[in-house]
Amino acid sequence: MILGDLASRLDQDSALLRLRLQTLTRQISTGQRAEAPGDIAPELPRTIGLRTEIARRDSFGGAIAQAQSRAAATQTVLSRLTAIGREFAETVALKLDPDDADRLPSVAQQARQALVEVGQLLNTRNAGEYLFGGSDFLNPPIADPEALPGGAWATQIATAVASLGGGNATTVAAMTSAAVQDDTPGATPFSAFLSDPATGLAEPRRSVPSEDGVLIGFGLFANRNAAVASVGETAGGWARDLMRGLMSLAALTPAQAADRTDFQAFAVTIRDGLRSATAALGAEAGALGQTEARLTAAAARHREISVALETQLAGIQEVDLAEAMSRLQQTQTQLQASYAAIARIGSLSLSQFLR
Repeated sequence: MILGDLASRLDQDSALLRLRLQTLTRQISTGQRAEAPGDIAPELPRTIGLRTEIARRDSFGGAIAQAQSRAAATQTVLSRLTAIGREFAETVALKLDPDDADRLPSVAQQARQALVEVGQLLNTRNAGEYLFGGSDFLNPPIADPEALPGGAWATQIATAVASLGGGNATTVAAMTSAAVQDDTPGATPFSAFLSDPATGLAEPRRSVPSEDGVLIGFGLFANRNAAVASVGETAGGWARDLMRGLMSLAALTPAQAADRTDFQAFAVTIRDGLRSATAALGAEAGALGQTEARLTAAAARHREISVALETQLAGIQEVDLAEAMSRLQQTQTQLQASYAAIARIGSLSLSQFLR
């Protein structure tokens, strides 16, 4: 009876050791403490909370990454628009000369080509979404870029420029400014959404949540400034000023050079308007750069927090392989000793055991 009880206890101990050995072997193989959430029941609420927070941080990070991609694409467009404005302000408009009227048809052709490019740039898309269309990101903000040189704005400006002479340069300039401020349907080249006072003209810029309760605006509009105010010779925004200048250049003919004084005064207006567009584009790009810096900092903050949370989660779910290997070796040694003890007891008689 005594030998039987002892053997039974040793069998139970061996069974526990075998179970421990299986657990340690599995943990070393998978790197996980348990196969099912219920196996870490005491830590389950904390585990769920950590996973939820990590997923939330990942969601913020994903949204920020998309915004960063769009902001980077927008910067590329702004850079090209700035280059166009600067080229025509400092190279073309600055060199307008009533004594070189034969050059004007070439200037007009260059301006028309640049005008189409401006429209195409404002229709730039990123990941299938228009960058300058506000929240209407599935429809182009410029309905037909190729039609800009012959559209309503260009026609109004051409009519005004054709009347240049007799001391009316200021009046003509005012007429060209009024033309690009006309947002009535059929006149404006911008989409119906952007031109509607109840939608595109009123909505805030597109934003991304960087954390709870914090939105960072990064979207721009084709028909109005987003983060800066245009100053100087302006019709109210860099896009309108850029189009106004190019349309005015496209409308010039040798006939306007006949009145030297008005021609030169109007050339100054064109140059100053293009300079205003260029300055506002630069400021808009700078403001967007600051936004990109905020997005980068927010993304880095979420990554850092996620790493800390994942470290905590790993402490609950994952095993220390070095410690597990050491415990495995100890368990194997104990199990072997248990098997040896069972074998010895099995070969003993009661009289031998009691000696």
